[in-house]
Amino acid sequence: MFPLKKALIWLLIWWKQAWAVWPPKCAWLTLPTSGKSHSYNIVSRYHKIWKDTKDVISAKDVLRKEPVSSVIALKESMKYFDADFFDDSKLREMEDGAEEFNVPAFRENRKLVALENGGLHNPSALVFKSSWNGNNKVKESKSFNYPRTSMVHLPSNDEDIAFMTITELGELIRTKKITSQQLTDVFLRRLKRYNTVLESVITYTEDLAYKQAKEADDLLDQGKYLGPLHGIPYGLKDTIAVPQYNTTWGSKSFKNQVIDMEAFVYKRLKSTGAVLLAKLVAGSLGYDDIWFGGRTRNPWNIEEFSTGSSAGPAASTSAGMVPFAIGSETAGSITYPAARCGVTALRPTFGTVARTGVMSISESLDKLGPFCRSAVDCAIILDLIRGMDAGDPSSCEVALEDPFHVDITKLTVGYLDSAEMEVVNVLSVKGVKLVPFKLNYTISSVQSILDITMDVDMLAHFDNWQREGHDHDYEAQDQWPVELRRARLVPAVDYIQAQRARGKLIREVRESFTVDAFIGNVTDWELVCLGNLVGMPVMVVPTGFKSIEHPPKDGTRRTMATTGIYARPDHDHIALALAMAYQSVTDHHKQRPSVDDLGPNDNVHK
Repeated sequence: MFPLKKALIWLLIWWKQAWAVWPPKCAWLTLPTSGKSHSYNIVSRYHKIWKDTKDVISAKDVLRKEPVSSVIALKESMKYFDADFFDDSKLREMEDGAEEFNVPAFRENRKLVALENGGLHNPSALVFKSSWNGNNKVKESKSFNYPRTSMVHLPSNDEDIAFMTITELGELIRTKKITSQQLTDVFLRRLKRYNTVLESVITYTEDLAYKQAKEADDLLDQGKYLGPLHGIPYGLKDTIAVPQYNTTWGSKSFKNQVIDMEAFVYKRLKSTGAVLLAKLVAGSLGYDDIWFGGRTRNPWNIEEFSTGSSAGPAASTSAGMVPFAIGSETAGSITYPAARCGVTALRPTFGTVARTGVMSISESLDKLGPFCRSAVDCAIILDLIRGMDAGDPSSCEVALEDPFHVDITKLTVGYLDSAEMEVVNVLSVKGVKLVPFKLNYTISSVQSILDITMDVDMLAHFDNWQREGHDHDYEAQDQWPVELRRARLVPAVDYIQAQRARGKLIREVRESFTVDAFIGNVTDWELVCLGNLVGMPVMVVPTGFKSIEHPPKDGTRRTMATTGIYARPDHDHIALALAMAYQSVTDHHKQRPSVDDLGPNDNVHK
């Protein structure tokens, strides 16, 4: 559009000058007064533009090699940057500077770091630290002292095995009541059976699983036991790299991509003897539950979708297709699907788990965390995957206390108006001091700060993808394509201003956080944005059920009710301890979705 606009404006300028000198010879340009054509409308539109700008166009401008229209275009565009206060001479200066310095520098930097999509390489030198102590490593980090489950009996059917906790399955393996290979069989069968309905698996890693399971069994036969995850199957969100297997990021643009590296979290789990069964659904490029193969559903109510980009880990854990899974969150991708699918999950303190080998959306927001059967399982997983790695400058050795030895009777816990009161009452009976609570902060733009941060960072990691036009093939055109095009119009100065506002928010939240933890709605969008910007941990805890409208007569569809237990950064052990205390006297987290009893018009391939 701009070349045509430039040409027409130049023509009108020439016409003005020519008419002043040779009016009779230009009589052929006289326009009719009736029967206006499309061409007339175009010319009259730009004649108006010429009239509106005649005061700023000089004869010197006309003689310039560069048409004055470029200044007009720049002046018009500056309003989208909220910077339309420059006069023409300054705009010309800006044009020259951009052509001579900015654009060449942009292109050179892109050549250096932006040709590979996904942010796996060349992390930013601007590193966000979420610690409120000024030093993320306070003291030596020690492993947690896990509880041992004794006298565990092997169930007679696969269904009961599938819903056992990690501690229970681990005891079965340790005492050789079941082998890792047999357990792998159980969960692979369930993955393949229910994936036809839930669409939660992208790639089965079957050969790798049986290889790792055999290694686990052989080690045990040799008297070597690696700990609570020895021989335990699990799944990874498909933003996490595993050599020799596709890492698709849920996107058709990358569905054949193989990243030849072991992600930090995968290496950690492999070292514990855990067995990888599958790469689970990541919503396309980490946005919601739509991916190139379909849309992941909620096992409790398959008429609902799972929401959140960690859709596969949440749905698969909920349905007993894996004992646990690793997902990630930038803005709600752990909390939302965990809440929807009724899974116990942890979004850890930012930086607790290194993200080396994981697709990046925002280097100051992305976090990895577990989806599990229970808070106890979450504590075990966190302990085994936490740690820093040179490939992730934001990662750190957080010296967490042992959540299994926290005296909750010494804690003061706040509850928001949105808190699930059953949780408040149960913890109160357990000896916790509960008080009404509200976070006080003056920032009214929390959600926009997150949007600016996330979208600009994402665009930096997928700059080349957008430039090559792959956003036209994206699975949901109202999602990343819209946000990343808008992100092109965020000036660097206003991105920095958003980070300064974020710093102010963090200071105000820190000053307002006068309790050891607080309880609140885990899917409140303002709280989701705030928690991610600050880097605070939250436990997602199932608390009961809500009925759905018009349930099928032959089915048992329901919706899980959940709440969030929030703690200060680097105090994940507090949230874990409170969640474990709540679950020690309740059984909501032990309930099973009736995936086999879907309804009269639903089919499961058995």
